[in-house]
Amino acid sequence: MSTFADLIAEARNSAANLSELLRGKGLRLGVTGLSRAGKTVFITALAQHLTALGRQKNPGQKNPLPVFRVASEGRLIGGRLEPQPDDHIARFAYEDHLAALTGPDRHWPQSTKQISELRLCLDFERSRGSGGPSHFTIDIVDYPGEWLLDLPLLEKSYAVWSRETLEASAAAARAPFAADWRGFAQSLDPSGPEDESVARRAAEMFTAYLRAARGDAYALSTLPPGRFLMPGDLEGSPALTFAPLPLPEGYEAMPATLAAMMERRYEAYKTYIVRPFFRDHFARLDRQIVLVDALSALNSGPAALRDLQTALNDVLGAFRIGRSNPLTKLFRPQIDKILVAATKADHLHHMSHDRLEAILRQLTARAIARSEFSGAKVDVIAMAAVRATREVAVRRGRETLDAIVGTPLAGESLDGEVFDGESEAAIFPGLLPADPRAAFRGDALAVPEGEADYRFLRFRPPAPTLGPDGAIQPLPHIRLDRACQFLFGDRLK
Repeated sequence: MSTFADLIAEARNSAANLSELLRGKGLRLGVTGLSRAGKTVFITALAQHLTALGRQKNPGQKNPLPVFRVASEGRLIGGRLEPQPDDHIARFAYEDHLAALTGPDRHWPQSTKQISELRLCLDFERSRGSGGPSHFTIDIVDYPGEWLLDLPLLEKSYAVWSRETLEASAAAARAPFAADWRGFAQSLDPSGPEDESVARRAAEMFTAYLRAARGDAYALSTLPPGRFLMPGDLEGSPALTFAPLPLPEGYEAMPATLAAMMERRYEAYKTYIVRPFFRDHFARLDRQIVLVDALSALNSGPAALRDLQTALNDVLGAFRIGRSNPLTKLFRPQIDKILVAATKADHLHHMSHDRLEAILRQLTARAIARSEFSGAKVDVIAMAAVRATREVAVRRGRETLDAIVGTPLAGESLDGEVFDGESEAAIFPGLLPADPRAAFRGDALAVPEGEADYRFLRFRPPAPTLGPDGAIQPLPHIRLDRACQFLFGDRLK
């Protein structure tokens, strides 16, 4: 049945792709990243800039996206939002998120918990000799990166997944907060009778372990199944009420046993949650940006950074990659460009931005090599879609120190000082290591203050500025224009 459903979905996707090809120029841009990487902020900032740009909207004003060639060359006429093509998918709540960033109590918007879409349409003039005005649509598909970590489950049996998950939870970085769940799991008899109360208790304890691993103090990343932490309307369903069991190699569950019950629900999770996501949404993407919160992992130590490396390799390995042409776009779309962006670059002085990019390249080296071998173009950047700080030089005695100034979030602390969320502060974030490999050395998790040359705080969004007409101006950024140029600038010639 799943194979037949896949064929039906491929035919439906091909029909949708044909319609888009006949309609005109455009692409589907996937935006993903693991929790707290800044997906919502990126899409909001992108839409704000592209709908504010254009000769008719801000004549004579400085271009805030100078590397975005169609804008710097004066060929961008304007941008606007249009109704999205898929009526069964939630619309990305752009207006709500922009209000959160720019309102009186400005704050970061809520993170991605489901698939959503937003359509941007850009009107532009073709470059000299290429014709007159044209338009280009960008269908942005926003989805949690944790869901990509579920795709390898399609090739794994319940027994294999159980063994791998239990082994991973015994590692030094996870064992302390996995202890309660592991103890409960080891007390269960897989050959015992199926029991709903036991299944619920096991799922609750397993989810508590996953949630603790994702917390600020540890920032671990490899935590499938992804929907356990983002259940949505599936919360409490049998498809999310299972957990690993200690099963020996070659174990086969007998009917009506606890193991058979768990295995059945694991297979339902793959059939009704994982496979439809890949079939109906993920497989239709043309280009992709993967946002990475490397700074949280750096704060938490080498063990968290290596865990992030594993997760990113799994995420990037899930993409359907290759050179795109009209035939592949129609029948089997392939991602031909991937941008991997380390977010929150504004938490660092620009002197460390190249070092952050080097660490990101180290994190994704294997996956990038595989993608480039398949024909996709890959780039790595340090970026802040919304810049929450500014740089200053501070004199301390005879020294001049490179600092950043911003408003730390309430509760953030550094050197014994706890910030109130209202006052600005000058922070010396330190320099990242010149050799990116140095960040991966050791087994530490949750690095104590004073044991690293860097420490990163979280900041409130910047206060918005108003233009002459009283309208809110596009928020400041770092390299958002470079992201635009790489992801779709080549299609606006």
